Amino acid sequence: MDEQSASTQPQRLANLDAIRGVGVLGIFFLNIYFMGNSFFGYAPHAVQPVSDITIELLSNFFLEGRFFSLFAMLFGAGMLIQFQKYQSELTPGSSQTFLKQQKWRLYWLIIFGIIHGIFIFPGDILLSYGISGLLAFKYRYLDADALIRQAKWFIFMSLIPITLISFTPDDQVYLRDSSLFIEQLSAWTGSYSEQLVLHLMMFGYMVMVIPLTLMWFIAGLMLIGMALYKREVFSKGLDAKTLKQSLFWAVTLSLVDSVLSFSGNTLLVALSDVILLLSAIACALVYIHIICLLCKNSSQRLSALQNVGKLAFSLYILQSIVGIILLRYLAPEWQQQLDRTGYMSIAVIYTMVQLLLAHWYLRYFKQGPLEKLWRYLVLRRG
Repeated sequence: MDEQSASTQPQRLANLDAIRGVGVLGIFFLNIYFMGNSFFGYAPHAVQPVSDITIELLSNFFLEGRFFSLFAMLFGAGMLIQFQKYQSELTPGSSQTFLKQQKWRLYWLIIFGIIHGIFIFPGDILLSYGISGLLAFKYRYLDADALIRQAKWFIFMSLIPITLISFTPDDQVYLRDSSLFIEQLSAWTGSYSEQLVLHLMMFGYMVMVIPLTLMWFIAGLMLIGMALYKREVFSKGLDAKTLKQSLFWAVTLSLVDSVLSFSGNTLLVALSDVILLLSAIACALVYIHIICLLCKNSSQRLSALQNVGKLAFSLYILQSIVGIILLRYLAPEWQQQLDRTGYMSIAVIYTMVQLLLAHWYLRYFKQGPLEKLWRYLVLRRG
């Protein structure tokens, strides 16, 4: 396939908006567990109900890590699209202006991530994406094959420390109604100042971990996204061979992840977290293929998802605000009462709300509030 032909594609692919919409809606199905207790997340029962086991199994195959990977790949593709647009509009002296704007785009994302992570939700991904983007953007000139090779190295490099961290012994018992759970519930539903201290502790931990693990892993995913764009995957989907390989590894690794995570062995459960990251990449590729086939790069297909995708930044932050207000202030008792079915119900209901909100908002405005602010700040600095 001619990689150069990718530069002639529309600068705003409807497929990308639809994929981004799936990503931002899907990520809430995972983040909802951490809106109450942002460190430990969902508190399982000592004897898990069948519904919890079923949802966890389905999550291992279809949810965990999938949308995180989708976003990172899209982010990489987005940086490349912007770069190719700059190349097509090249004028004397514009090179430095573009590079300056691109850096400030990532700097502002880092700043948004710091604000989001400290003051709203410590499970932030924006900080990691901004830092990883600075690294991934350096490889924009590579061809698709070279990008994939570099991505494999980055991901491999990240998995070593991730595995070591996963194997760190943890003797704490975090189960529903355990002393640790009661202690954590009190802390995370206390005053905002008490929660802020917990946010700062988690943020400090993230700052230490990102250069060792997440920066390399996410940068690897971004490079995959660039390669996919150069191979026109976001327009046409995967080729038959890559699709079969992705399906095989998505199913196989998800099965291994599930077996290990339910083994009851501490080391095997820790290893399952690493396997999950790999299964997520394969599954994300399958999702991209399916959405591209359904959307066919038409603004009329999957328009509801495209609307959400156009407001992804604003909706992502709004998810954090809504989820935290709900589970820490309005109904903190739900952390003791809800099973996984309850959390999933909240996610489904709020998904409907986001679809309606995006449809309504774009009837009156062309750009999301945070998207507009981000663009203004970048252009002002540029």
